[in-house]
Amino acid sequence: MARLNPMPMGAILLGIAGLIPFLGFAALAVSGSDGGLGTLGLAPRTILSAYGAVIASFLGGIRWGAAAARNAGNGDYLVAIVPSLVAWAALAAPAPWDLRVLGVLVLAWGLVDQDLPRRGLVPRWLGHLRLVLSGIAGMALLVAA
Repeated sequence: MARLNPMPMGAILLGIAGLIPFLGFAALAVSGSDGGLGTLGLAPRTILSAYGAVIASFLGGIRWGAAAARNAGNGDYLVAIVPSLVAWAALAAPAPWDLRVLGVLVLAWGLVDQDLPRRGLVPRWLGHLRLVLSGIAGMALLVAA
């Protein structure tokens, strides 16, 4: 059973801060503005795609870390590498499929990882936080696609 303890304020604040690039670059991509990034040779859509892939890899790391901390089975390590593999493959996909794949991946992974609190591998609050953060981030990727 999942451990009961309060959600740390740091997790909330840093989780929200992690949404800023998703929301900001998605807004720029949808608006057609480059926000001045063009002078640097950058495009908001490209940055959003790269950020989405990095965060998807991070999500796999949560499962890997939980498995290591609780001596979980080998299956958890195998599942943990899926987001990284799918995310990096998405970067090679043409637009709009890159952001579509990343959006679905981030949304789905918020659901996939709900087994972690049920199995007691992470605190219950992390499951709730992951659903909210993954929902917003995944939708931002899909809207920008």
